[in-house]
Amino acid sequence: SSSSRDDALRDKRARILSRGLPKQKPIEGVKQVLVLASGKGGVGKSTTAVNIALALAANDSTKEVGLLDADIYGPSIPKMMNLKGNPELTPKNLMRPLKNYGIACMSMGFLIEETAPVVWRGLMVMSAIEKLLRQVDWGQLDYLVIDMPPGTGDVQLSVSQSIPIAGTCV
Repeated sequence: SSSSRDDALRDKRARILSRGLPKQKPIEGVKQVLVLASGKGGVGKSTTAVNIALALAANDSTKEVGLLDADIYGPSIPKMMNLKGNPELTPKNLMRPLKNYGIACMSMGFLIEETAPVVWRGLMVMSAIEKLLRQVDWGQLDYLVIDMPPGTGDVQLSVSQSIPIAGTCV
């Protein structure tokens, strides 16, 4: 019958489309992820990410909020959140975010010297992003705001395909 043919075609199409995309795995302890992105740098993306994180925390003091700076080459969250230092490691070898203004923050800026140039490419960048996503002890967060690097490259695609995202601001 026509109906069973349509169902078989729909199932086949769904199998083909699902093959190519990685499975989205939530970040442990994080309920909702908000991503801020732009195709260009210098447009106020980090400022907006910080303001959204602070507004979420100020709007409801029972909510826990985190902020992840996914910009490997130009991390600005440490300066904007007035944070310096290296994250401590938990017994499970996870990094503990630094905290200020009630916001848990993680950035590549905590892991390298402020003036050190980052000349990483490809797999090194992706490995760093994976560590920032999966090897951080966020505790229990209601919201994690991710400040993406500028552009539309591998980092943006990998982050958006590997974790469930509740909302975006582009």
